[in-house]
Amino acid sequence: MKHLNMSWAEIKNTPNHELAGLTRALGDYNVLHSFDGYTERDVNEMAKNNPEIRKQYSDYKAAQRKYLKKTSVVSFQELIK
Repeated sequence: MKHLNMSWAEIKNTPNHELAGLTRALGDYNVLHSFDGYTERDVNEMAKNNPEIRKQYSDYKAAQRKYLKKTSVVSFQELIK
């Protein structure tokens, strides 16, 4: 919980469902930013020594596709769908 910057008293006074949400959000944040600044080439080099990195990188890319969608509206018809 130190990554959430909460004191022990705040943790004790926070309802369980809020703590669960905070920890889930922290986990999502960590996945979304785990490979920021790395290129595909960097990941391939790291994966030579540690094959688990490929799984983590695929999770990173899936999270980016899920949360960081870029949508562009081409026409009014698309808006009303």
